[in-house]
Amino acid sequence: MRLLSIDPSLRGTGFAILEELGTHIRCLEYGVIKNPPQISVPDSLLAIHNRLLVVISQHQPTVIVLESVIYVQSYSTAIVLGAARGIVLLIAAQHGLPIHEYPPRRVKQAVVGYGGALKNQVAFMVRALLELRETPPSDAADAMAIGLTHLRTPSVPLTKKRKSEKTNSWKNFIETKTQADSATGRRIPL
Repeated sequence: MRLLSIDPSLRGTGFAILEELGTHIRCLEYGVIKNPPQISVPDSLLAIHNRLLVVISQHQPTVIVLESVIYVQSYSTAIVLGAARGIVLLIAAQHGLPIHEYPPRRVKQAVVGYGGALKNQVAFMVRALLELRETPPSDAADAMAIGLTHLRTPSVPLTKKRKSEKTNSWKNFIETKTQADSATGRRIPL
């Protein structure tokens, strides 16, 4: 499996291409899409979009993973983060790639073993787990950690359902129970 892992942000979007070969995971590319404050929001979003398109074209990932929405105290920060996430979701849809999301605490738990780990701890563990020669920048390390979490966690994508997955468990339970009761002649009292 080859995945594109993204830690979206307007001014520092971290990304990584991870590949799983049997039990070995390697990082093919990582980086941070930096947009200085003097660049407008639309131009920053366009820069993120264009760079991620190049990465997808070069590496042909089969899935995109990203950090799920986090709680922020500022409406303006939430809107800007939402816009950066929207670019990622758009790119995934354009390329027909399934999307998986993981909350920050779960990512830290999976990589460091503690959901409240600091950024430098995440970067250190990512370097060790992926056998990198240098410690990556924190935004890129976060992207790699999200990818490692995905590769270590069975999950269902946001954009596609597994064929075996039931969409409404209560409805299916009642239908199955009703069919079984009908076959045996039992009646359920109302």
